[in-house]
Amino acid sequence: MDLLFNVMIFFHVIGAAMVVGIWIANMKAPTVHPRQFDGAILQLITGIVMLGLIPALGWGTGWEYYVRYGIKFLFGIVIAIAAFIGARKHRKGEPVSTGLAHAVGGLGLINIGLATLWN
Repeated sequence: MDLLFNVMIFFHVIGAAMVVGIWIANMKAPTVHPRQFDGAILQLITGIVMLGLIPALGWGTGWEYYVRYGIKFLFGIVIAIAAFIGARKHRKGEPVSTGLAHAVGGLGLINIGLATLWN
């Protein structure tokens, strides 16, 4: 069970790298790349799996657990929606607004901060 959880963390971090890394790489000409949407979906899927594994492993119980991960999940949903909108515009060849591009990357960065700094 621990191995499965660690594999989920591995893929969760890859998803975060896809969202934030592409944002940083395109900082001079901000856009939303379709791979950012893929990274957001990867994070949502692995996050849901980890949310189920944590109580099964006996690590997280209580309302604080649900508040913390509920907030992270809401950030993940917003990031995925914004990345979907931007990726759809990118595929159609339409310009992606700078605000949308920075929303995807910035919220992804905030979500990483929540994951690492909120104890």
